[in-house]
Formats: sequence, structure tokens, C-alpha cells
Amino acid sequence: MSSEWDLSKEWLPANMRGNKVAMIFQEPMTSLNPAFRIGDQIAEVVQRHSDATRNEAMARAKEMLGRVGIPNPDQRLRQYPHQLSGGMRQRVMIAMALANNPDVLIADEPTTALDVTIQAQILDLIRDLRDETGMGTLMITHDLGVVAEIADTVAVMYAGQVVEQGPVRDVFDNPQHPYTIGLMSAMPRFDRPGEPLAIVPGTVPTISNMPEGCRFRTRCAFAAEACKRRPALTDHGEGHAVACHFVPLETHIRVSA
Repeated sequence: MSSEWDLSKEWLPANMRGNKVAMIFQEPMTSLNPAFRIGDQIAEVVQRHSDATRNEAMARAKEMLGRVGIPNPDQRLRQYPHQLSGGMRQRVMIAMALANNPDVLIADEPTTALDVTIQAQILDLIRDLRDETGMGTLMITHDLGVVAEIADTVAVMYAGQVVEQGPVRDVFDNPQHPYTIGLMSAMPRFDRPGEPLAIVPGTVPTISNMPEGCRFRTRCAFAAEACKRRPALTDHGEGHAVACHFVPLETHIRVSA
């Protein structure tokens, strides 16, 4: 990966942000400028990264609103964010993000503020546009249902570090890090009504007081002296990598237990 595409860097050049790499934030009402019309905000993104005229940029804005399923795009172009529903505003954010045909779309909790029906519509839209354009999609979410619905590969993070990653089906069916197991066990199960949910004891450490070694060890039932050394993220087959000294874990502590 060349340095200009290294997303681990602390910054990206201005000609890439919003152009080659675009982002959707979780709360569109605070991401959109309430003082400007929808059309003006999308057109600005187009003009900032191209030689398009004002009329060409507005035409692109109209095209993108239609592409993300917003009815009456001519009317919506002239409206302000507060005049749209939450689902419509999120569609506007998607239209803005995709206006320059990015290679990578980063979506940060894009459905958190939406009701369940609208969530499903937005996820379907992102998946359809991904398949249509071939862009890569990086989804940041706490919702494991969203991960199962839209992702091919998942990376589980704890205290700023990846502790497990791999194909979604493999990680969900055979979680091998104690934190991943805790997350999976805390999900409500329709086949086990009335059962109390499992909890992960303790709290997330503060950024100024991270434990040495494995950052999860102060909350982990398997913690031992070895955990004072940071475990490497190691591939255990089929692209399934885990940062734990005790992989593979015994089958009796799997999610199905």
C-alpha cells in the first residue's frame, strides 16, 4: 500500500478527503450545515474536487439525490436539513459522500439515530451502491446485526486495538478472543427468552491508564501472568486472526455454551 493510501496515517491530503475517500457520520443533523440548502452543500463537494461549473455541480447533486432514493430531487435541492426526516438526511449524507465516486467509503454508525425500518433501508442502499460501484466500504458500528447484514470481514476492537479479525461468518460462529465471546454472549437471543444477558465485568480503561500487555486482561476470566505481555495478532487459519495467548480457547466457553 502506498503512503498516500495508508489510512493508518494521522492525516490524508485534502485532494483525497471527500474525493477518493469519503465518510458518512452517524448524526446527519449535526453533519449538515443548517444554514445552507441541501443542493448547495452537495454541489460544494463536487466543485471542490473537480472543474465542474455551478450548474454542472447542481445537476450532479440532483442526480445523486435521485440515486439514493430521494423523491422529488428538484424540490429537495432547495430545502434545508431541518425540513427533511432523519432517514432523508442520512440519504443526503450518502449522496454527498458518493458524489465524487470515491474508492473507499467510511461509514461511522450510519444507522444509529434511525428507527429499525429506516435502518434496513439505509443498509440496503449502502450495499447496493457498493455492489454497483465496486467501492470498498469500512463500517464502524457497535451493532453486531449490522455487521452480520453487510460486512464480509470484521475486526473487533478493544481499547483502541484490534483483538480479533476475520471473515464474518467464521468470527461469529467461532469467536476466539474472550472480549469477542463476551460481546456475542451479551446479545439477546430469541431462542432463549427470559434468560439474563451475560455481561463483561469491569470497565474500559482510560486512555491515560492503559494496562500493560493485553488491554483486556483486567476484565478477562483467563488472565494470567503471560497476559502482561502484549499478544500479537496471529493468524490461526482462513484469515482468522486473534490477539490472545490462549488460542484456541476451549469449546465449552464458546457463544453456544
